[in-house]
Amino acid sequence: MRDIYKGNLVRLSAINAEEAGKAFARWHRDSEFKRLIDSGVLQMPSAKFAQTWLEKELEEASVNQHWFSIRKLDDDRLLGDIDLYVYNWSARDAFVGLGIGEREFWGKGYGTDVMRVILRYAFTEVNLHRVTLTVFEYNPRAIRSYEKAGFRHEGRMRGALNKEGRRWDVLVMGILREEWME
Repeated sequence: MRDIYKGNLVRLSAINAEEAGKAFARWHRDSEFKRLIDSGVLQMPSAKFAQTWLEKELEEASVNQHWFSIRKLDDDRLLGDIDLYVYNWSARDAFVGLGIGEREFWGKGYGTDVMRVILRYAFTEVNLHRVTLTVFEYNPRAIRSYEKAGFRHEGRMRGALNKEGRRWDVLVMGILREEWME
């Protein structure tokens, strides 16, 4: 039996609020990273603020939220985080969000690998039927990565995002359990 938390490049682990708080504060100083993962106004939290926020979020997490750190398999380096949020138990639907904060690992397969790991967890452990995500149209690297992991385009929210003085579309992508099994 394969370790459900491991991929070829990464593994999932519990979030350590102190370690992640420092990393989140550093990653959030990178405006390109923030632009790729967040539709809101850019903010720059301190490490202490990020740690306190994380501690509160982890303490209040419900059975619907499955939130993990992403760690590099060979040296255990913290690369980012991934969250699977079950928003409809009766339909077995969840939303996934992913962020690789360490720039040197962008475009090298880490995002695709961790998405495959979280999908295995979602469909075999949590017993979900559908996993959905949104991605900004100006992030073609993420779109390709999600397609490689098996996600299909399901919709487009036209002009839903206002960044850099213009409107951008938000793409909706999803994968069903039977598609993942193929």
